[in-house]
Amino acid sequence: MVTSPSAAALRAAAWHKSSYSGGGGECVELTRDFEAAHGLVFVRDSKNPEGPALGLTPTAWRNFATAAARGAFGEV
Repeated sequence: MVTSPSAAALRAAAWHKSSYSGGGGECVELTRDFEAAHGLVFVRDSKNPEGPALGLTPTAWRNFATAAARGAFGEV
């Protein structure tokens, strides 16, 4: 069974955004702080750090990031 960290733990996590990110606030942020304990990486909208975070398996995140880098979703 996959469990999620608490909202407080997610807020306190070390979040990272791409070095390619501009200052427009249209970015996603990622934390791997819970990968070992929960088997998930989390992504969130940088404009709303108190909002929801989406948990993905490391494989799902890697597949998404690879597809995005290859342009599978159009120009981003």
